[in-house]
Amino acid sequence: MEQTIKLQIDRKRVEVPRGTSLLDAARGIGIRVPSLCYMNLQGMCITNLPASCRICAVEIEGRRNLAPACSTRCEEGMNVTTTSARVMNAQKTVLELILSDHPTDCLVCPKSGNCELQEMAARLKIREIPFKGASSNRVKETSPSIIRDMNKCIYCRRCEMMCNKVQTVGALAAINRGFDSTISPAFEMPLRDSGCTYCGQCVAVCPVGALTENDHTNRLLEDLANPAKTVIVQTAPAVRAALGEEFGMPVGTPVTGKMVSALRALGFNKVFDTDFAADLTIMEEGSELLDRLSRFLAGDKSVALPILTSCCPAWVNFFEHHFPDMLEIPSSARSPQQMFGAIAKTWWARQTGVKREELVVVSIMPCLAKKYECARDEFKVDGDPDVNYSLSTRELASLLKRANIDFNALPDDDFDNPMGESSGASVIFGASGGVMEAALRTAHELYTGKKLENVNFENVRGLQGLKKATVDLNGFQLKIGVAHGLGNARALLEEIREGKSEYHAIEIMACPGGCIGGGGQPLHHGDSNRLKARARALYAEDEGKTRRKSHENPYIIKLYEEFLGKPLGEKAHHLLHTSYFNKGKEIREQ
Repeated sequence: MEQTIKLQIDRKRVEVPRGTSLLDAARGIGIRVPSLCYMNLQGMCITNLPASCRICAVEIEGRRNLAPACSTRCEEGMNVTTTSARVMNAQKTVLELILSDHPTDCLVCPKSGNCELQEMAARLKIREIPFKGASSNRVKETSPSIIRDMNKCIYCRRCEMMCNKVQTVGALAAINRGFDSTISPAFEMPLRDSGCTYCGQCVAVCPVGALTENDHTNRLLEDLANPAKTVIVQTAPAVRAALGEEFGMPVGTPVTGKMVSALRALGFNKVFDTDFAADLTIMEEGSELLDRLSRFLAGDKSVALPILTSCCPAWVNFFEHHFPDMLEIPSSARSPQQMFGAIAKTWWARQTGVKREELVVVSIMPCLAKKYECARDEFKVDGDPDVNYSLSTRELASLLKRANIDFNALPDDDFDNPMGESSGASVIFGASGGVMEAALRTAHELYTGKKLENVNFENVRGLQGLKKATVDLNGFQLKIGVAHGLGNARALLEEIREGKSEYHAIEIMACPGGCIGGGGQPLHHGDSNRLKARARALYAEDEGKTRRKSHENPYIIKLYEEFLGKPLGEKAHHLLHTSYFNKGKEIREQ
């Protein structure tokens, strides 16, 4: 039985499990204690480095000094005060000291209006900064996905904890001492030269404008206003499960139809769906899985198993940096975003008579790594990207508000065809386990030759960090693994490297919960209930589809008949598959 602690906070009695921090105990009874550094990410077994900012100071009866609520554990009989004059003066002084070395360019800061420091300064009535002294002067860095302006860093170290403890990427760390302390890759190298995967989880937890996405909304407006350009858009499945939150809708409200109307109102020539390309991905990736299995069962010991899904560019970047000795294991299939771009600038462009150089393909993604993926050289033809650039869910919401589009009042509209038709299997790509479930629906029927009556593979769903399943394929027991979060991915990859893996196929997503928790989504702050609600929205849309298997999509069938030939064929391989590169500094000897 779990032990509990009884204490009093601001004259309110509270009982909490042993080990609970004072900060969490106070918040649990509706008492708001200010904090900037603390993270308690549900389901990730992580709390932040203790008391980095010290603004959550509280008074504990019997103690001489104020205590940081985030790193102080509840004890039996404690009497805590969070709002004494002493406490409030201390909080105000701490915040003034933080602001003394912080830029005052709030008017042009990308986090303005959504900045925790700005909100706290308003709450504590900071109207002037009494402390004067030296100011940080660090170089602003722009990468394909993330902009780092460390002059705005408040040294909360949230990004460091997310990068190291949750994602295990190790791209960020505290360096230097004293006034020169900062958070940076080793030797203050640029992100592009580090092991950064561009997953964007550091951006998602940054309380200020030190880490933000590379925003492409103004670039989009220029293209939309250019009569010489044909501008089309594709939308990822996870976007429709979270976009409504930015307009006050309940968490988990599916807004597919309104999203299509909004994009059409912005002026896109065509509004397509990345789900179409997700169905195409299953045709290629599922065929690759069956090809490897058939050769393995025929006795070919050179077959690379387990096969790993390759839809997530942050995950791809992760294994290129950290596991370059295993590049033959992931599927060579491109992500749905990139498959869409390749087909749009070949098949669709030829059908409509649009020249490649006049066609602008834009994606709306829950993920900041998609911005980086667009810019990879292997996805360009004579320097022209298959997908020109990507906007995050947050960027789209901001643009719609800027355009005075009343999102809540919009009617539901349908995607344009042919690249707007999709199956239920494609929409669940946005949740952890969805890619694997979609692949199983198709692979099961193609392998067994029998109609799959129950298409719901419940055992690969959910927010567990690692899920395992066994699927019977005419007597062959296919062993499946599903992981989300790069820390969980690392554990699986270490097993494969050591020859201890039992799996035949593994799905990996870089972000918590999969794409629903992507670095470009409305901020979820580790709230697992929010992620579950978004996942439910995707599974509900899947349930409502007439076709729930990727190989049943009539436009996918037509695409192969008229253009591609067959899955894994020569043209399909050229347009829909890719290669991976050794980005690590050394390859581990086997």
